[in-house]
Parts: sequence; structure tokens; C-alpha cells
Amino acid sequence: MQEVSRKKMIVAIYLALAAGTIVLYCPVLWHGFTNYDDPDYLLNNAHVNAGLTCSGIVWAFKSAYAANWHPLTWMSHMLDCQLFGINHPGAHHLMNVLFHAANALLLFILLNYMTGAKWRSFFVAALFAWHPLHVESVAWASERKDVLSGFFWMLTLLCYAHYARGFAKADGRWKMEDGSSKPAVTPSSSILNPRSSAAFYLLALLFFACGVMSKPMVVTLPCVLLLLDFWPLQRLMASGAATASTLQRLLLEKLPFFTLAAASCAITLLAQHNAMWSSGSLPFGFRVANTLMAYVRYLSKIFLPIDLALIYPYPHAWPLVGVVAAGAVLLALTVVFVFQAKRFPYLAVGWFWFLGTLVPVIGLVQVGVQSMADRYTYLPSIGIFIVAAWGISDLVGSSLRKSETCAITGGCALIACLVLTFIQLRYWRNDISLFTHTVLVTTDNYAAYDCLGKSWQQRGNLDRANQCYEEAVQLEPDYPLAQFDLGMNLVSLGDPAGASNHLATAVQLWPGSAVAQYDFGVFLLQHGQAQDAAAHLKAALAIQPDFPEAEKELNTVEALKR
Repeated sequence: MQEVSRKKMIVAIYLALAAGTIVLYCPVLWHGFTNYDDPDYLLNNAHVNAGLTCSGIVWAFKSAYAANWHPLTWMSHMLDCQLFGINHPGAHHLMNVLFHAANALLLFILLNYMTGAKWRSFFVAALFAWHPLHVESVAWASERKDVLSGFFWMLTLLCYAHYARGFAKADGRWKMEDGSSKPAVTPSSSILNPRSSAAFYLLALLFFACGVMSKPMVVTLPCVLLLLDFWPLQRLMASGAATASTLQRLLLEKLPFFTLAAASCAITLLAQHNAMWSSGSLPFGFRVANTLMAYVRYLSKIFLPIDLALIYPYPHAWPLVGVVAAGAVLLALTVVFVFQAKRFPYLAVGWFWFLGTLVPVIGLVQVGVQSMADRYTYLPSIGIFIVAAWGISDLVGSSLRKSETCAITGGCALIACLVLTFIQLRYWRNDISLFTHTVLVTTDNYAAYDCLGKSWQQRGNLDRANQCYEEAVQLEPDYPLAQFDLGMNLVSLGDPAGASNHLATAVQLWPGSAVAQYDFGVFLLQHGQAQDAAAHLKAALAIQPDFPEAEKELNTVEALKR
């Protein structure tokens, strides 16, 4: 009877996570695409629009388009276009929601399987599913890479946990947090051990490969496997104390994972070589300061998720006092969690999960105009959720009302998340509301003003668009997209002289953009400068050989010469 009751409770948790997530995010079914990345990923991408074709699959694996190599993400978008077409954005958003709901379920299954603590596991999974920081990853069609890579991340960890549990001593038992027992792990096990579950190891490796082909950010997963070896899998301490030989064997076991991660890093660096804007152009000291500030800002957004924005631009400078304070906070927390690792191992595991998984996007080496981004917390925030879930339970202690206190605290936190997520989703209903909100809650956000200008331009309000573009250029004259968009808008407004200046500046700042080279070439051709036009059209074809429009215009120039 007790077993039946337990199974019913687990099924109820599954239903709560799945149904709660889908209902919460159902407004996105009536949302459209955004003008930030969605044109590159979906609207203007002929390979994706054509659906799932052989030529499209080849392109997905060969292309470094949009400064990333993520063939499975491209293929998932192609499949959506094959099934729903490009004129039904709600269907594309629905697939993101379904992936997100699946990820929350897998996270609960994983934590409950490893720890046996079903309510703490549920709390972590529910925070993950309903936290407003994750709205960006779900409500934004172009962020399919987040939810897709998260799906493979969860499958990898789940298979790895099964693999680790496959090393069982015949008489060994492993105490679970709910009081039950499971087979213990022997530190001397290897994947060559006939008792091991090699199939789960290979599946974990396969899912990890799928993960890095969905979003390169998951390259930190091998390090998370080592954290799980410490807690809750307890493989590092299986003999009572960590030894160098145990650690060496566990590291050797992860070698194929680290090899895949290294290959993904190399491919990503090559893919981002011609990216529009790189933090590598910023002074190293500034990038270090941004790293410290970003970590603390991410923490603050996790615990107080207000004033969330699609774009957080780099400031002109970080205050020294703030940077020093941020570094002190991070150092203090690290020291405390390390010293408490033996007594409360989840503190160190959750903290280093958070710190480590953010490393690829923390700003030391990063492409884009953002100093941080909500979407980057999709997987890293799980570490902090683990610290909170297990920490609250231990903080309450063994009081008579422990269950009630934890339930009330956790329930209030989840209700707050649901309300804030519902509010945040409203900003994503269209471009105007999204970028208007962004410029209101951030400072000097030139990228958001540029996107807002595009939104007004697409609605035919060229004057209002021009005001936004001019604001963006004034805030950051070296931002090539704003220069380009202002130039093209001035063409529509009948100001060729002003348009020429801004288009020339855009091409100078962004020589690796085939679109900018092409549009400037067409502009010059239309204004009688055929020789200069040819140079830019050739540059566009050199950057993107598969550019039929540029080839056609170049043939026009050659015909004029004859």
C-alpha cells in the first residue's frame, strides 16, 4: 500500500511539473517572432525555411552561420518548418515549451534517482521550470539551442548516473537521503569492468555529443560529472576518503567527454572568428571586472528576478568599489562552501556547478554586445537551486514543524516565480513591448534602441524608427548594426547623402558582414558608382559564396562595364 501511495505521489509530481509549465507558457502560442536573431535563424534563412532536406542537413554540419556551429539546432528548426511552415510562430514556440517541460521532468527524475529526496528534487525542478530568468530561453524562438541542449544535458546526466550506479558491490549498500538504500559504488570500477553498465556510459557520451551539437555552452558538462561523483553519487569518497588514485581513475573515465568538449571549443572559436562584435576587443582588465560583476548580478537575478531584459549592454566602465566588493563576495562564498563541503557537500557542488557552467559565456571570451544574458542561466542556475533546496531543509533542522516550514517557504518561492514569469511573458508578446521594456529597465542600451527602431520600421513608422536608430548611434557610434540600420532607413526616407555615410561606417566597422557589403554595393550601384559597388559585391561573395543576389548584382555591374 505504501509503495502504491509513493508511486501515485511521483505521478502527481510529474503532472504538476508538466501541466504547470505548459499552462504557464501557453501565452507564447500567440506571440510572433522577434527581430533579434529570429531573421537569421528562421525568417530569412532559406536553408531552414526549406524544411528538413538532405542539402539542408549538409549545410547544418558544414555551416558556421550566425557565429555558431550547432547542426542539431539548425535541424530542429528545419523540422519545425517542415511540419508547421514559417508563418505559424506559435507552433515554433510550442516546441520550445515542450522541450522545457521535458527538461524539468528529467531534472526531477535525475535528482530523485540520485538522492531519493523527492520533495527537494521537485522544488529544484519546479524552480527550473517556472523561474522568470528562463523566460528568454523558452519564449524566444532562436533560443531553441538552450532548451535542446538542456534536453541532451539532462539525458547525459541521467545516463551517467545509471552508469555510476552500475558499479555495485555484491554486498554493498548506498544510503539514500530518504532513508532507503541502493547499491554502492566502488572507486576501482572502470568501464571495462564486466559488471559495469557500458551501454549507459556510451549513451551518456552520445547524448553529450548531441548536446555540444545543439549549443557549445554545454562543454562544461564533464566537470559537472566530476562534481556529481563527489555528491550525490559519492564515487570520489566511496572508500571513506578521497585519494589521488581514485581521482585519477575518475578523470581518466571522463577523457572521452573532455575530448569532445575540446573539439567543440575549437570549432566554436573558428565559427566566431568573423563575428560582428567580440569581447576580445575589450581590455582584459575590463573583461575580468565584467566577469566578477556578472557573477554577482546573475546571483541577484536568481534571488530577485526583476528588471529582466533581453540585452544587458557593456557599460563604459565598472566602478572599482563594485568590482572589489563583487570579488570579495564570490571569494567569501567559495571559501565557506569549500570548508563546509564535508558536512554539507551539496553546497560546494551547487556553487561550483553555477560558477563552472557560466565560464564559457561569462565574458572573458565571448561574442556579442551583452555583458550578461538571462538565457545564460538556463543550466547554471540549477546549481543555486540545489543549494537553496537542500540548504533550506538543513537550515530548518530537525524541528517538529520542519515539513510545514519547508513547504510554506518553498510554496511562497514558487508562487512568486509563477507570478513574475507570467508578467515577464507579457513583454514577449511583440517586438515593441519587448524592446520598450528593455530600454526602460537598462541604461544606455544602444542595441535595444536599434532593435526598437527595426520594430517601428517594420510597422512603417520610419520617423520613429529614425529616432531610435539615432539614439543607438549616439550611445555607441562603433556599433555597426545601428550604423547600418540608420543608413538603410535614411535610404527609405530619401536622404542618400546621410545614408551613404552611415552605410560606409557600418562596412568599415563590420567588414565580415556579407549582408552589409551587399546592401552598400547595391546602394552605390543605384547611385552611379559602379566601380565601388563591384568591390563591395565581390567582398560579399568572398564572405558568403552562396549568395545568389550578390552574384546577380555583380553580373549587372559587369554588364554595365561592357
